[in-house]
Amino acid sequence: MSFPNLTPLQPDQQQLAQQLGAAVNPDQATWLSGFFAGIGFAGNGGDINPAAGLAASVEKQSMTILYGSESGNAEKLAGDMKKAAEKANFKARIVNMADAKPVDLKKADNLLVIVSTWGEGDPPDSATSYYEAFMSDAMPQLPNLKYSVCALGDTSYEHFCKIGKDFDERLSKLGGERVYDRADCDVDYEETFKSWLSGALGAFPQAEAVAAVAATSTAPAALVYDKKNPYEAEILEKIVLNGTGSDKETLHVEISLEGSGLTYEPGDSLGVYPENRAADIDAILAATGLTANAKLGDTTLAEALKRDFDITTLSPAIAMKYNEIVGNKDLQEVLDEKDRVTFKEWIHGRQLIDLLETYPHKDWSAESFTGILRKLSPRLYSIASSLKKHENEVHLTVAAVRYDTHGRDRIGVCSCYLADDVAVGEKVRVFFHSNKNFRLPENNETPIIMVGPGTGIAPFRAFVEERSADSATGKNWLFFGDQHFSYDFLYQLEWLDYLEDGSLTELTTAFSRDQKEKIYVQHRLLERGAEIWQWLEEGACFYVCGDASKMAKDVHQALIDITVAHGGKSADEAKAYVDALRKEKRYQRDVY
Repeated sequence: MSFPNLTPLQPDQQQLAQQLGAAVNPDQATWLSGFFAGIGFAGNGGDINPAAGLAASVEKQSMTILYGSESGNAEKLAGDMKKAAEKANFKARIVNMADAKPVDLKKADNLLVIVSTWGEGDPPDSATSYYEAFMSDAMPQLPNLKYSVCALGDTSYEHFCKIGKDFDERLSKLGGERVYDRADCDVDYEETFKSWLSGALGAFPQAEAVAAVAATSTAPAALVYDKKNPYEAEILEKIVLNGTGSDKETLHVEISLEGSGLTYEPGDSLGVYPENRAADIDAILAATGLTANAKLGDTTLAEALKRDFDITTLSPAIAMKYNEIVGNKDLQEVLDEKDRVTFKEWIHGRQLIDLLETYPHKDWSAESFTGILRKLSPRLYSIASSLKKHENEVHLTVAAVRYDTHGRDRIGVCSCYLADDVAVGEKVRVFFHSNKNFRLPENNETPIIMVGPGTGIAPFRAFVEERSADSATGKNWLFFGDQHFSYDFLYQLEWLDYLEDGSLTELTTAFSRDQKEKIYVQHRLLERGAEIWQWLEEGACFYVCGDASKMAKDVHQALIDITVAHGGKSADEAKAYVDALRKEKRYQRDVY
C-alpha cells in the first residue's frame, strides 16, 4: 500500500497505516474502513492514539493465561503475555497451575497456556497435582474453549517439551479449538516465544487488528541488566570449602555488585554466562578441520565457540541436525531405530566431540557448523548470601564438576569456568533470576525446616543470614548432608556461630561415608519425625534444595511417611496433606 505525497498523515502515521494494511485480510479491511469513517478524527484537538482508538471500539473478551513453572521462566513469560493480551484488547488474567483446578477451564473462553517440562518429561513440581487432574478421566469436555499452547523445554533431554505437548493434545481431545499451533521452545526461547505470542494473540476472534496496531505502538524498554544484557561483575573471592582429602571440590565464590544497582532476595538465583575452555575449542577445530581465525559475522570462529555456542552437549536432536549435513549412513541407521535406544545408550557420557570424531566430516564452513549448535546458555546457581549481611555482594556455592568417560576428561562448563578460568579481580557476565516459589515466610515468627545436602546448602545460608539480620524470632532447623564430616562440612564454623547466637535452632547432619552403612538426610528426617511433625503442626514451612533425581524424591517420601507415622493419617491422606502444604507455599523446593 502506498500514499500520495499530498497525504495529510504524518510520516509515523503513514508507517502505522502501512503496517496495519499489510496485516489485515479483506474482511478486516472493510470493517476498518467503516470504523475510521465513523470515528471522527477531524477537529478533536488532541493527539491520536490509533491503538487505543481501535481497542476502544472492540468489546473486550476474556483471556485466561495458564502457566506451570519450575525455575520461574514460565511465570515471567506469563506476565509478558498478560501485558500483550491487554494491549490486544483482552481482559486478561493469570492463573498459576499451583493454585487452580483444571475444571475451572469450563468457565474460560480464550486460553493461552505456557508450561515447562522438568527433567525427563515431568511437569513442574508445583503443577504436578494440576497436571494429574487435567489428564484424568474426570476432566470435563471443553467444547467452547479456544486455545494455544507454548511449551518450554530443553532439546538435550529425551522428552523435549513433553508437558506442553500433553496439554496441547489433551485440550484438543476435550473439544477445545486450537486457534494457533503450539510452539516448542528450547532453552534459548526468546525469539520463538515472541513469534508464537504475536501469532497466537492475532488468531483469536476480533483480536487481529487490535494486536497489529498495538504491536506498532509499543515503547522501547528501558535498559536493564538481565539475561539479554548481563552485568559484568568482578570476582572478589574464591575459597575451596572442602578439606584436604575430600573427593569433592566445592567453591565459595563472592561477586561484587558495586555500582550496578542490582538487588535480589534470598531464594533467588544468579545466572552466570560461562565460556568454553580452550582445550575443548581446540579439539572441535581439529575434528572439523576449521581454523580458529575463520570469520563468523564480525568475530572469529574461535571467539564465537568460546562465548556464543554450546560445544559440549550431545543429544539426538543435535545428531539429527548434524547428519542432515554429513549424511553418514551408519549414523542414520542408529538414528532411524525405533525409540533410538541404541543411540541413546551410545551418547550416555559422551559429548559433541565424540560425535565429530566417530562420524567425521571435514567439508565444513564456519556458518554450516555453527548452524547445528545451540547457543551457550547461562547456568543458574542458588544464591548463598543475603544483601542485608553482604552489601553490594552476591555469593555462590559451586561444585566443580570433573569426570572421565570413554577415555576423555570432561568438565562442567560453568563450574570449572568459575573454578579454573576466572581469577579474583576478573569479571563474569551475570544476571538475577527471581524465584517467587522459593521464599522465606512473610511472618518472621514462622518456624522453618531446611533440607540442603551438598551445594543445596546455598539458599539456606542466605535464609539464615536474612533472618539473623531481621532478628526473626521464628525457629530455624537445618538438615545438611555430605560425604565426610572432616572434609565436607560446608560452612561449618558459620553454622556453629549461628547455633551459639540462637539464629539457628537445630542443626542435624548426615555424613554418608563416615560409617559402614550410608546415612542420608532422609534418614535423619525419619529419625526426627515426631519433632518435625510437631513443627509442621505449629505452622512451619518446609524447604528442600538440591538434587532432583533422587534426593528430593526421597525427602518427599520421607515427609509423607512422617505424616503417616506421626500424624495418624493413611497413605492417601498423607499425600493430600503434603500436597496441601505445597499449595499453601509451606512446602517449597529448589531442585535441579
